[in-house]
Amino acid sequence: MNPKTYHFMRRHLFKAFMVLLTLVHFEHSVCAGEVRIKDIVSFEGVRDNQLIGYGLVVGLKGTGDDLNSSPYSKETIIGMLERLGVNVRDQQTSLKSKNIAAVMVTADLPPFSRHGTRIDVTVSAIGTAKDLLGGTLIVTPLVGADGSVYAVSQGPVATNAFDASGKTGTAITKGVPTSGKITNGAIIEKEIAFELKNTFTINMSLHNADFTTAKRIADRINAFVKEKKFGAELAEALDPATVRLTVPPKYRQNPLSFITQIEQLRVTPDQSAKVIIDEQNGVIVMGHNVRISTVAISHGNLTIKITETPQVSQPNPFSNTGETKVVERTGITVDEGEDRKLTVLNEGVTLQELVNGLNSLGVNPRDMIAILQNIKAAGALQAELEVK
Repeated sequence: MNPKTYHFMRRHLFKAFMVLLTLVHFEHSVCAGEVRIKDIVSFEGVRDNQLIGYGLVVGLKGTGDDLNSSPYSKETIIGMLERLGVNVRDQQTSLKSKNIAAVMVTADLPPFSRHGTRIDVTVSAIGTAKDLLGGTLIVTPLVGADGSVYAVSQGPVATNAFDASGKTGTAITKGVPTSGKITNGAIIEKEIAFELKNTFTINMSLHNADFTTAKRIADRINAFVKEKKFGAELAEALDPATVRLTVPPKYRQNPLSFITQIEQLRVTPDQSAKVIIDEQNGVIVMGHNVRISTVAISHGNLTIKITETPQVSQPNPFSNTGETKVVERTGITVDEGEDRKLTVLNEGVTLQELVNGLNSLGVNPRDMIAILQNIKAAGALQAELEVK
């Protein structure tokens, strides 16, 4: 092998080795449960604002409000026509159109939204309208909690649902036809003032409040600050839900650049031991840190099943006596749960061991809910039990 080929192979093998090390490091980070700070916190002031408005959808094909049953729809139509120079107040009793529907219009105003940009809106019927398909929302101001108009909405309503019925009463409904969306259906007319440039102290709010996670975020940021030599410790955990971040003097004129670096830092959020039970849907969610003390579990029920099977009794062929009768036959079966077993869960079993133990008893989700509640009542469940 000539020297050039040798150095070429050596260089590429070294690159491949470095790529492998990078992949192994990335996999290790993911397996360790590390996440970006930006995925578990929200920055104070950077938030959406809810908008709401009342308007009319026109152009419906006979699926709008019944004006006799929706007086607010009738008054809105009369007021709208008067503003357009049409006086129908004296003939309001003759208004019988079913092509108009009164609706509520809602939207979320994103942070840092600028004048003239567009946002999506949701349109929902509030009267007796059956379907908004094919309708058009006319100019509707959207106001915030302070009563100021922040956007104006208008446009065709799009809905993926439908409602069809026949004369005999047969009907088919898919989705919710009385609600729809207008993509880019509102134009922002007023901005919410928030100057990030003049902000030197920012509070980060944890999505899931936790003492340990808040402390880990502060320690990770301070380690990064020390590594980059930005100054003293700039992060402080104020409470389980808040970490205060101070922008270093170097980034006072451009705090966005500093926040971007902080967002990408990775920490391992702590998880409390909790069991969430949704009794209505039979859903159970258990955290990784759930532990069970030594406890014995037996699952078995006495089930008595009674069935009635009518049978027809007929006389013999060519018989002059006897008649055909229906004779009741009753069958009774008893299941005492003899095939069920008693399972012992040892001290400190994990979530997987708990699930495996309950599954070995043939426990369905709803029975598992009752078992978990009784384990908690016995003091053997070392976790918070939340029932919805």
